[in-house]
Amino acid sequence: MSDLLVFGRTGQVARELQHLAAVPALDLLALGRDAADLAQPGACAAAIHAHRPRAVINAAAYTAVDRAEEEEPLATAINGAAPAEMALACAALNIPLVHISTDYVFPGTSHSPWAPGDRAAPINAYGRSKWAGEEGIRASGCTHAILRTSWVFSAHGANFVKTMLRLSDTRDQISVVDDQIGGPTPARAIAAAGLSIAQQLQDAPKKTGTYHFSGAPDVSWCDFARAIFRLTGRPTRVQAILTSAYSTPAARPLNSRLECNTTTSVFGLARPDWHAGLKECLTELGVFT
Repeated sequence: MSDLLVFGRTGQVARELQHLAAVPALDLLALGRDAADLAQPGACAAAIHAHRPRAVINAAAYTAVDRAEEEEPLATAINGAAPAEMALACAALNIPLVHISTDYVFPGTSHSPWAPGDRAAPINAYGRSKWAGEEGIRASGCTHAILRTSWVFSAHGANFVKTMLRLSDTRDQISVVDDQIGGPTPARAIAAAGLSIAQQLQDAPKKTGTYHFSGAPDVSWCDFARAIFRLTGRPTRVQAILTSAYSTPAARPLNSRLECNTTTSVFGLARPDWHAGLKECLTELGVFT
């Protein structure tokens, strides 16, 4: 029996969970695709029944937003059916589930931060697949926290920060959209929040619900890129463009702001400062000046 079972082993949040768990010597078991393939949802439920942990965190997902437009059935199996099966297993064993979700369940049309209870209306296949997972978890009756976040970054995996650094190695100027607004969120902060929430749900299952957790302050992708280059001392110029000038297979929401007050009041978790998280990330990558 493990204290905590984590789905995902090499993703951004999963890696940070393993890093943080090593400090207090938390008994954490992270399962990769070889041990629990989310494309086979029943394998997830079987793993939970086999390991019988005290809590589960799902930090695994299909995250290829553009490719999901062509692979929606696969994305829905991984992001929709698998979390639902996890939730049913957690309900049967009476243990809590923390599930990482996304701002992409919202259409991005509002000019105000999205509250947890606002109506979801995904505008792409990835968002629809994540919404399906949320609905499956809620329908299961298990103790849970669905934690929606946005614009995740870390020193690991593929993310905006690492993309900007890679492009700046060969380009003097980069065009970045300036009309998509959201909160860049350090993966380490998400992991820390997930650990805290998992423990609190064990002690207070009435905290079950849907919550938001994103970095502060809200910013455009363009200004986030400028902050990256400013902190690394790179002379790369950032040209602001509109989303309409940057065509992608999957539509992106313009407004990814998340209202996180409920998460603070219920769990005592404040929005993380992405400036501090970015400095930590760049330091880990060896490029902070």
